[in-house]
Amino acid sequence: MHYLTDAKAASRLARLTTHLQPRHIRAAITSCAMSSPAAAPWRSLFLSHIESMDSPEFTLSTLRRASAGGARGRRPSVLATPLYFPRARTCIFRGLFANMDVNPKNDASLNPEGVWESDLLTFTTDARMDKMEELWEDGIDLELRSGRDPKSPTTDKVGEELWEEGLARLKGKKTQAPVKSTEEKLKGSGGGAPVEAMFWAPKPAVQWRVRGRAYVLAPDIESSSEGREVMTLLKSRMRKPPHTDKKGEEGKKEWSFAREITAHFGNLSPIMRGSFRNPPPGRPVAAPVEGGGGEGLKLGQKVTDLEDPVARANFRVVVIVPDEIDQADLSDPEHGRRWLHTYVGAGHGKGHGEWETTEVWP
Repeated sequence: MHYLTDAKAASRLARLTTHLQPRHIRAAITSCAMSSPAAAPWRSLFLSHIESMDSPEFTLSTLRRASAGGARGRRPSVLATPLYFPRARTCIFRGLFANMDVNPKNDASLNPEGVWESDLLTFTTDARMDKMEELWEDGIDLELRSGRDPKSPTTDKVGEELWEEGLARLKGKKTQAPVKSTEEKLKGSGGGAPVEAMFWAPKPAVQWRVRGRAYVLAPDIESSSEGREVMTLLKSRMRKPPHTDKKGEEGKKEWSFAREITAHFGNLSPIMRGSFRNPPPGRPVAAPVEGGGGEGLKLGQKVTDLEDPVARANFRVVVIVPDEIDQADLSDPEHGRRWLHTYVGAGHGKGHGEWETTEVWP
C-alpha cells in the first residue's frame, strides 16, 4: 500500500484546492502568499539616466476636455462628441514615491526609512494651475479599483470598502459621500487621468516615455474618502524593500502619506516654496489679487515655515502610476534599440506586480 509523505500530501492538497477555487480567489491567495514583488526591470537604469541629466526635467502630456462653449466656438460640426485638446508642459521629476532623495537642508519630519519602495514617479505642482483639471477623470472606474483589468495600475484587491462603493456607483446608487463640484474636487485628493511623461537623457541618448495615470495628493489625503481611495490604490503598487528588517516592519506603523507630502515640501528651496504664495497662475496681471494673508500673494517670496497655511493649501504632490514604459536607446544611429515594458498585475499568468518586456523596432 502506497502512503503519501506529509510534504507530498500537502502539495497534492494545495493543487486540488487551487483547481477548485475560482480564478479571482486563486489570484488573491497567490498574491498574499507571495513575497514582496521585485522592482521593475527598468527602474535601476531609468534612475541612473535621471542622475546623468543636468536637470531632471520631463514633458508631461495630458488631455483637456473642452467646455461646451469652447467646443461650439471651435468645432461646430462635432458638438455631439466630447472634444479633447492635447496639453504639454515641462515639469521637474521629484523622485520615486516613498524613495525621495532628501535635500540635506530639508528640516521636515521624514518617514522612517526601509518601509516602502515603489516604481511610481512624482512631481509637485500648484493646485491653482490649469493642469489640475487635466489630472482628474470622472471617478475611478470599477475595473481600476478591483484590478480585474490587466491594464489596471492596481493589484487584485484594493479593499472591500472601495469594492462595495464601486458596485454602488455601478448600480447607480448613492454613496455616503456627497457629490462635490469640480472646484471642490480639485481642492482635494484624487485624479486618475491618463498621462504620459517623456524624459530625454542626452548623455546616454535614451528616451523614456512613461504612460499611466496621475493621482493628486492634497492635505486631505488621510481624512477624506477620496484621499483614502488614492492611498489604497498607491499602496497596491508599493512594496517592502528587499531584506526588510524588524526596524522596517516597526516603521510601517509610523509611515504616513501626510508626512511624505510635508517632506516633499521641505525638499524644496525657500524660494520654490514661496512660489505657492504667488498670485494665481493664469490670472490677468491687471486683475485684483486677493487673499494670501500676511505678506499677501506676490512673486519672489521665501517660505521657511513648513506649515505655511497659504503655501501648503496650494501645494500638491502628484504620483504617476505607470502602466507602460517605452525605452528607446538612440546612442548608436545604425543599431538603435527599443523596448516596451508593460505592467501585469496579479493573475493573467503573472505573479504580483510583474512586468513584461518586449523588444521592438525603434
